[in-house]
Amino acid sequence: MLKVSNVYAGYHGTEVLRDVSFEVNAGEVITIVGANGAGKTTVLRSVCGLIKPQAGAIEFENRRTDGMRPDEIVDLGITLVPEGRQLFPFISVRDNLLMGAYKRKARKGAGERLDEVLELFPAVRERLNQHAGSLSGGEQQMVAIARGLMAKPELLIFDEPSLGLSPLLVSQVFGIIGEIVKSGSTVLIVEQNIVHTLRMADRGYVLENGAVVATGAGPDLLNDPHVKRAYLGI
Repeated sequence: MLKVSNVYAGYHGTEVLRDVSFEVNAGEVITIVGANGAGKTTVLRSVCGLIKPQAGAIEFENRRTDGMRPDEIVDLGITLVPEGRQLFPFISVRDNLLMGAYKRKARKGAGERLDEVLELFPAVRERLNQHAGSLSGGEQQMVAIARGLMAKPELLIFDEPSLGLSPLLVSQVFGIIGEIVKSGSTVLIVEQNIVHTLRMADRGYVLENGAVVATGAGPDLLNDPHVKRAYLGI
């Protein structure tokens, strides 16, 4: 579904990604893990069209996307649940969710889609008329995920979904992601919390200093000596 080939990217002449390649097949859960500053978010910004790679190619369903605008990429079926949630704090939760249906294909039937999405998020249903900024961090993360689902994405991307959350809320968030996966969605997760993500991932890629240094099945990477030493302190 998604193929990233030999991508170099960065900001203002500074190279962040070096020869990054990975694939996401339909129905898979793929994770890119690494320390803060490894280049994970830059990978996602490249995939979503927020920055243009300096070299390499990005294809979504056999169509080159590395020259497309972000809104065009959204229309193709890629939706990002961004780091830090980035909700509209002074409008209602309902309106935040409906903003997720901005994509042309999702606008028709947005009301019915809202009912479907809220089945996964009963706590969000209770907050529909509140300003999004009045919610707790965990509740806001649930709204951000629900907003992503409103776009009816073919590929749903999560950027650091556990960032700033308590261990209990981290478990709840990954439980919701697990339910989304069970529904047959294709998911790409970028995370520092490698234990949760590698346990659920079909395949993982370890990013260090802007380059992929290891790849394999999620559970296999958890048992990799380098991963244990560098990320788990074992």
